[in-house]
Amino acid sequence: MKFPQPFIDEVRSAADIVVVISDYVSLRKAGVSYKGLCPFHGEKTPSFNVNRDRGFFHCFGCGVGGDVFKFIELKEQLGFQDAVRQLAQRFGIPVPELEGGDSAGESAAERESLLKMHEVATAHFREQLDSPPAERVRQYLVEARGLTPETIAQLQLGYAPPGRDVLRQRLLKAGFAPARILASGLVSRRDDGSEVDRFRNRLMVPIARDSGSVIAFGGRAMEHDQVPKYLNSPETALYSKSRTLYGLNLTKGDIRKRSFVIIVEGYFDFAQLFQAGGLPVVATCGTALTTAQAQQLRRFTSKTVLCYDPDAAGQTAAERSSELLVAEGFDVNVVRLPGGDDPDGFIQARGREAFVEQLKASKPYLEFLLDRAANGLDLARDE
Repeated sequence: MKFPQPFIDEVRSAADIVVVISDYVSLRKAGVSYKGLCPFHGEKTPSFNVNRDRGFFHCFGCGVGGDVFKFIELKEQLGFQDAVRQLAQRFGIPVPELEGGDSAGESAAERESLLKMHEVATAHFREQLDSPPAERVRQYLVEARGLTPETIAQLQLGYAPPGRDVLRQRLLKAGFAPARILASGLVSRRDDGSEVDRFRNRLMVPIARDSGSVIAFGGRAMEHDQVPKYLNSPETALYSKSRTLYGLNLTKGDIRKRSFVIIVEGYFDFAQLFQAGGLPVVATCGTALTTAQAQQLRRFTSKTVLCYDPDAAGQTAAERSSELLVAEGFDVNVVRLPGGDDPDGFIQARGREAFVEQLKASKPYLEFLLDRAANGLDLARDE
């Protein structure tokens, strides 16, 4: 009896080993690692090391070492499967049934099938972007969004044609079962029982895990009267909106290298900063930042710069996100771009260096809150 390997990999990816071990050991930063007194033998001089990037711990005193699962196994005296379960619950990951029966095997097979379907869908949308009917979509990406062909390819942007079931027919021909196709979220069932492509006549943005596997899509409307403007994949066995950060698969190396992360709100805010080169950015895609997302970022850095839209809604979101990040142990700065620009518009109008200067001028969390509290008040007025 065991958990499916994709689930184990997901827990390993989400469970920040420094956060986990800090529940048991007082750790301090020492170069690229963390050090503390070993919890497995008595010592007065710290010889217990934790490496966040490698996801590994080792004691040079007693020789004990391993990954995050091994630590919980040893510390809690649990078997491997119970250690996986405990960490999944700690980091808010839904726990599937253990493999060993028909239903559990079906669950693992479904997850694998969903991943393959999203691979097919990504390739399909990419091909459609090169088709003659997608000419105006290509123009939109280049002229309105200022994206280069290289960036479009790196982000795997695509196009969903207006046909009712173009993708569904392709998935059926590839051998996927109708029930699985419906469970993928790529197809919707109407009230009359018919099944149609969820995304039609939309610019398609693949959403990937930090490992790079596509697990969902965002689709932008291409007609003025098309609603909603942005349509996202529903929650599935693969995809949880509250636990996914757009673009992390592309920028996690930059985040580690630069030791901080810029958090923006939208796909195209991310796209412009990513295209500018070397900026450690992720996007929440218009949703409120969650604890699970913050914990995911803690695997790479403990410093953040929030760069949300300058309107009231964006600044309120920045305030709430700041409070959440501080509660999770982050150092937080906030930047408010001048001229009412969002990051996408600012980069296009003023360029990378001007944006970097804004980052340098970003304010610590508490200063940002004080500025918001004082906004609109005449602090010089006599009482």
